[in-house]
Amino acid sequence: MTPSQEPRRKDAVHNHAAILAAAVSALAEDPYASVDAIARTAGLSRRTLYGHFDDRDALIRELIANGAQRFNRIAEEVHDPDARVALARLAALLWREAAHVQVAAALALDEAHVEGTAEALAPLRRRVAALVRQGQDDGQFREDIAAPTLARLIEEVARTVVARTDAASPGAADLAVRTLLSVAGLSWRAADALLAEHPDLLTSPEESA
Repeated sequence: MTPSQEPRRKDAVHNHAAILAAAVSALAEDPYASVDAIARTAGLSRRTLYGHFDDRDALIRELIANGAQRFNRIAEEVHDPDARVALARLAALLWREAAHVQVAAALALDEAHVEGTAEALAPLRRRVAALVRQGQDDGQFREDIAAPTLARLIEEVARTVVARTDAASPGAADLAVRTLLSVAGLSWRAADALLAEHPDLLTSPEESA
């Protein structure tokens, strides 16, 4: 790479990141924000934006893919041997992440993008399926529903919780965790006991520092 190419490459990387950040900001204000609105928010021309993305859908797909990568990494970091604790921890961590990127999460869960989202989240979905099988094998999760169906049900309920719950509302993470534990087969009392035994599940890294 020549010296003259290096600044151009840095500008391109900077502009790409600026477009993604602007898309999150613009879509938070208006879920139907146009390419023009996103470009204006980024302080760039429409032509520059189209130099990075073919169209609005391509931009949204990258937002979803970036969010999916973060969700998949979270799934890889949960290693609790108890499936109940692992599911609760995964739910809490994913909720916290979704609350930080709620615009991308909402886009990802929209019917127009749900097929692509499912593919992007394949590692996370495999992790949930494995936890469900483990929980059933250990007699901790309900067994009246086949493991693949129960895993899918947990996914769908999680999708509804993210889409319908205000992430900023008090107790939102607690509600999200308890709801998924309930779907898995734990009573409200059993969830109470589990969360009392593992208070760190609902504690953010900032709070525990």
